[in-house]
Amino acid sequence: MKYKALLCFIVLLTYYGGEAQNRAKGLEEKVQQLTDLASKKALISLNLSKFKEYVKSPPRDYSFVVMFTAMAPSRRCTICQHVYEEYLIVANSFRMTPSYNNKLFFGVVDFDEGSEVFQMLRLNTAPVIMHFPAKGKPKPADSMDFERAGIHAEAMAKWIQDRTDVQIRVFRPPNYSGAAAFAMLFALIAGFLYLRRNNLEFLYNKQMWAVAAVFFCFAMVSGQMWNQIRGPPFYHRTKNGPVYINGGSHGQFILESYIVAILNCAVVIGMILMIEAAGGVNNAELLRTPAEGRKRRVQSIVGLVLVCVFFSLLLSVFRAKTQGYPYSFLFK
Repeated sequence: MKYKALLCFIVLLTYYGGEAQNRAKGLEEKVQQLTDLASKKALISLNLSKFKEYVKSPPRDYSFVVMFTAMAPSRRCTICQHVYEEYLIVANSFRMTPSYNNKLFFGVVDFDEGSEVFQMLRLNTAPVIMHFPAKGKPKPADSMDFERAGIHAEAMAKWIQDRTDVQIRVFRPPNYSGAAAFAMLFALIAGFLYLRRNNLEFLYNKQMWAVAAVFFCFAMVSGQMWNQIRGPPFYHRTKNGPVYINGGSHGQFILESYIVAILNCAVVIGMILMIEAAGGVNNAELLRTPAEGRKRRVQSIVGLVLVCVFFSLLLSVFRAKTQGYPYSFLFK
């Protein structure tokens, strides 16, 4: 009886040992295949069969970050291309970081090539970025929230670090278009000054320089420099309609910066009207005629309305972007 029990134990041990060896061999083959694919291209294109084999089926000791998108022009996903470009920057940056290993892979599923994957995961929108951990099923936090985190590469890298503990330093490819545009602008200005070299009195026009300085302030305050660095989309189209204001404090749309610039411009115009109605910066003596008095009253009222209305709109935009505004109770 003892020999039978020992024989059964040896048979079971041999079976599970062989099974474990086969699983280890299968895992090693999968990791090697993924490593070869990732060495050729940072983003691994996945269809239904590859998604099941590499992402869903065990054995697996690696994490997989997958972007679900719809890049075809017929899908009319205006933001998909921009998110894909930022996602590709993160994937390429991961290969250049010291933390690069075979424990994290990046993939992409296009709707036209893997609509079955969308149906399997019950996805009815794009783009979506999900993290599939090495063990267990994805949790709600494994789906990136673009509305809160943003859509730029730095936000994706931070979200991936929170999910996988892998720190990715973002390396953006150099963009020489800005330098070329600046060189052309400098050449045009230099050529204009050369042609007008005998009549440069306009350079001493204080009003011209004041207007230029004010418009420069509008551009900087509205975030035009951030747009040039990050390259955000013009606006975001959703199933509920277009979105013009980014809900997060770490991102914005190009149209949003135009809106903020116009609101600031209206507030400044209102302030100028009120200052001029009161006598101007130099506090000039006011004319006492009834017509002039009515004109100044109307001017001051218009300026006050502009400041109150458009400054309130600015506060509304600020509250929409900064949910934790510490003084929000003052405006409830």
